[in-house]
Amino acid sequence: MQDRENRNQESRHGDAGGNPMQSRSLAIALLVTTALGIIASSPAPVFAQAAEKTGRVSYDIAPQPLSQALVQFSKVTGVQLFFNADLARGISSKGASGPLTRAEALERILAGSGLIYRFTNPTTVTISNSARSAAADGATALAPIVVQAGKQSGFISTDGSVASKTDIPLLETPQSVQVVTAAQLDVQKPQTVRQAVAYSSGVTTPDSPDNRLDNLIVRGFQVDQYYNGLKLQQGTWSTPKVDPFFLDSIEVLQGPSSVLYGQGSPGGIVNLVGKKPTDEPLHEIQLQSGSYNRAQAAFDFSGPVNDDGTLLYRLTGLGRTTGTQVENQREERVEIAPAVTIKPDEDTKLTILGDYLNDPKGGFWSRLPTTGTLVPTSRGTYFPTDQFTGDKDFDHMRRQQQSIGYEFEHRFDDVWTVRQNLRFQHMSVDYAELQAASLAADGHTLRRSAYTAQEQLNTLAIDNQAEADFDTGAVSHKALFGLDYQYKNWNNFTRYGTGPSLDLDDPDYIQAVATPPVFQSAKQRQSQFGLYAQDQLKFDQWALLLSARQDWAATDSNNYLTGVDTNQNDHAFTWRAGLTYLFDNGFAPYVSYATSFSPTVGVSSSGDPFNPTTGKQYEVGFKYQPTGYDSFITASLYDLRQQNYLTSTLTTPVVQTQVGEIRSRGGQISALASITDEFNVTASYAYLDNEILKASDGTAGNRVANLPANTASLWADYKFQDGVADGLGLGLGVRYIGSRYVTNANTAKIPDHVVFDAALNYDLGKISNEMRGATFALNVSNLFDKHFISDCTAAGCVYGMRRTVFATLGYKW
Repeated sequence: MQDRENRNQESRHGDAGGNPMQSRSLAIALLVTTALGIIASSPAPVFAQAAEKTGRVSYDIAPQPLSQALVQFSKVTGVQLFFNADLARGISSKGASGPLTRAEALERILAGSGLIYRFTNPTTVTISNSARSAAADGATALAPIVVQAGKQSGFISTDGSVASKTDIPLLETPQSVQVVTAAQLDVQKPQTVRQAVAYSSGVTTPDSPDNRLDNLIVRGFQVDQYYNGLKLQQGTWSTPKVDPFFLDSIEVLQGPSSVLYGQGSPGGIVNLVGKKPTDEPLHEIQLQSGSYNRAQAAFDFSGPVNDDGTLLYRLTGLGRTTGTQVENQREERVEIAPAVTIKPDEDTKLTILGDYLNDPKGGFWSRLPTTGTLVPTSRGTYFPTDQFTGDKDFDHMRRQQQSIGYEFEHRFDDVWTVRQNLRFQHMSVDYAELQAASLAADGHTLRRSAYTAQEQLNTLAIDNQAEADFDTGAVSHKALFGLDYQYKNWNNFTRYGTGPSLDLDDPDYIQAVATPPVFQSAKQRQSQFGLYAQDQLKFDQWALLLSARQDWAATDSNNYLTGVDTNQNDHAFTWRAGLTYLFDNGFAPYVSYATSFSPTVGVSSSGDPFNPTTGKQYEVGFKYQPTGYDSFITASLYDLRQQNYLTSTLTTPVVQTQVGEIRSRGGQISALASITDEFNVTASYAYLDNEILKASDGTAGNRVANLPANTASLWADYKFQDGVADGLGLGLGVRYIGSRYVTNANTAKIPDHVVFDAALNYDLGKISNEMRGATFALNVSNLFDKHFISDCTAAGCVYGMRRTVFATLGYKW
């Protein structure tokens, strides 16, 4: 086998003895710290509330681009501003300062712009072009955008329902939440969910070409994915997938979340927010090509169906075929998602959501033996990053999934609102792979295993909610009461055995593969029923969040190989409490405690069912949303523990015991800011002190495998809005992943690595009016083609993604 890539040993494997690369870590830490300092030191004005009789507020809105000044005005006053984005483009504002009424402040902000405003109600203003508007007799209808404090603005979101299932702002939420906005998804154009959250603090993902699963680790624990607030239940390979093009945002709730969602990981959840019908017409077509002969076409259409806007639609679709980093492997996908919203009145809304995904080629095994990846072979060589270890006739992964569901909401009055969300999903997977097992001492004979799996998965999830907004004296309440149910029916049939070896010096990729023996044939049914209640109590500047839940879970398993049927019932009580203090300047320190549980299937050596695995977290931190500026900073310290997880004894025979305990404690900070209309920055750093406290396999005192102690990221993008570069956008990002252990035995380390990403986009309408609405984007991952190892297990290692370049031509109208 020849190392045909001429890799630099130091850059690929770093510190062979396992010591961290201190100079690189220090450089990344300084880079992120500098960015955080720039964001945090952006001056925030101080506003004084005058006497209520005058209705005046002290403004300090400096001269700046008009759109930025309007955002600042909206955040100060809470007034929603509706206007066409093109009206404010390229216009500067002289700002507004001193004690002013809202009307006086708007007049000063708009002075000289040629725009006028009109209060449509006490909290809503429409801004329009004076040449096309009349104040009394019906102005020309504009396609409005909304400037509103507490929502998404570029990369910044101060609103996310994942932590409370209500509209409680993130500033008042006493738990860490990271949000990847639609603007960030559009600029970075991630190809997987893993890539989409790669710049989120406290999230660890394998940056590999293996796209069979989207494994996400938060605060040291693998977490479940949710789609529009409902869990994406899964089997082994029958794990639902969502293409990032179909997402409007991604919410990462960090820490135990069972109190609202039931059984799950103590690390938290990742909620994928899908695209839904819009009130305004939206039409978009994209064509994409790039590395590995990629060919992709996508579309996204939305808007009202009738004149009164009571019926809306959205239709999003994508088709893709592409080669991959590994030879002889391709990926193909067809996905389409129709949606309809019915709004018979202002208080009632029903959205019906469907999705169909077909992956004729859905991913591949790319794990290689440790010998030849982490350490050299007996020949002193390494596997090339495009090494194919399978068989052209045998290997395949076919994945299909379909889902149908709805989201219903009705507001009875100013107090009560009810919601019901439901989704049914079916999924099937047919998978076969010759997998690399070990490399013989001769350095060129690769032993392989033959593996096949057929799975069928049917799931149902229902979440019923009743929300009440009311006051008791000086205390305001936002109460939530819920009842949810989820059901999973999973059939699994697998075969596993020895496959033919592969001579790497003279590879034969079409060999006779004997049908391996049956390894597993089973059916499992799981159900969960939960009751939960939550109340946010606000008094003066204090916000107290209290949540409690009771769950009942049942698991029925049929093992068709042994003929053994097992039934297991569990119940658990989980709760959360958090307190936040809201300073006038946007600074909000908080403290919280939360718990989680997850059923553990199986019985002990004495025949007793295992108890649920439990989690608990103490967290203290702060959030900072400077008044009048587009920025949001979150910092936290936490102590998170998982108890009762299964661990194997070192005895013969091996026995599973439920004594395991893992502690993850650490700190993290993330900051996002729109420094100006043109310049956006996001930066994050996370430190994880992870330790196995108790185990029966001899690993107590060690770190959990594949968990780096240090991770950091920085992304900055600039959009030119005048001059010869008008319409050009540039972005550059850097991600640092620290060294981590290969297995829980902590005998070998994966070196740390730094990866750079870049983005370029251009508004082609700046060239010619005939091209208005057309855009061009170029996205590069791993800009400098860094060679690194993504992750390792006892079964081997996976190389990280090499440099990939994608060009996207888009058109919106």
